[in-house]
Amino acid sequence: MTTLTLGLAQIKTKLGDVRANLDKHLAYIEQAAAQGVQLLIFPELSLTGYVLQDLVPVVALRPTADDPAFAKLLDASRRIDLMIGFAHEDTRHRFFIAAAYLSQGRVLHVHHKVYLPTYGMFDEGRFFAPGDSIRAFDTPWGRAGMLICEDFWHASPPYLLWLDGADILLMQSASPGRGLDDREQLDSSRWVEHVNQAYASLFTNFVAHTNKVGFEDGLNFWGGSTVFDPNGELIARAPHFEESLTLAAIDLDQLHRTRARLPILRDERTALTLRELSRIAQKD
Repeated sequence: MTTLTLGLAQIKTKLGDVRANLDKHLAYIEQAAAQGVQLLIFPELSLTGYVLQDLVPVVALRPTADDPAFAKLLDASRRIDLMIGFAHEDTRHRFFIAAAYLSQGRVLHVHHKVYLPTYGMFDEGRFFAPGDSIRAFDTPWGRAGMLICEDFWHASPPYLLWLDGADILLMQSASPGRGLDDREQLDSSRWVEHVNQAYASLFTNFVAHTNKVGFEDGLNFWGGSTVFDPNGELIARAPHFEESLTLAAIDLDQLHRTRARLPILRDERTALTLRELSRIAQKD
């Protein structure tokens, strides 16, 4: 494959209503498939809503064919690849903010959010356990990696995915609006867009990010989903504060052209990084 048509499903969710959110997912999947989308990305906790708090054990799911919601999504993934956000209950009854990549009726990978913000308006660490791994995985479009919101505010997760072979970074968030700059642009949207563009440029990767919209418990989620290419050029941007299905056709051959011109990956000194990290860790 040399081209991939991405879809950014920038949706509102109903807090704690998995059935209603699943119906919206299936409607967007149908719409996206009809427009030739090959991979559709939903926001963080898209099946459950974000401000769950004590609802977490009630709405948590397992990404298996035995789960009623995932049974329908797995079936839908026979037509179109999907990145789904959900609250995951594991076999030992721990709860995680999670993203699942579904393809051809199978779960290719599940990522548990590693960094749980517990500052300002955020209190995720009270209700969820942190993930403990960051892994790239193979898809029909090449090797990819998934990150969730706070994960990509730390430099190490995208760096690790890059070293693990990911050429496409798939990011989802539930980012609420905060602050205004001199141009009356939300500080939070400006920060996120700058970070995504920087990772695309630094790692000569594709970076696709989907953010939710709507209100929950007084928080206003701003949307503004984006896709950047390995040159750091903007390919697509979704509107702010509106539900939308935004399409982006990406030319996978751009990886070859950019890395031939800018061989950052070729020259990365992984062993040096590992040695220095070990030295730094031993000082603690």
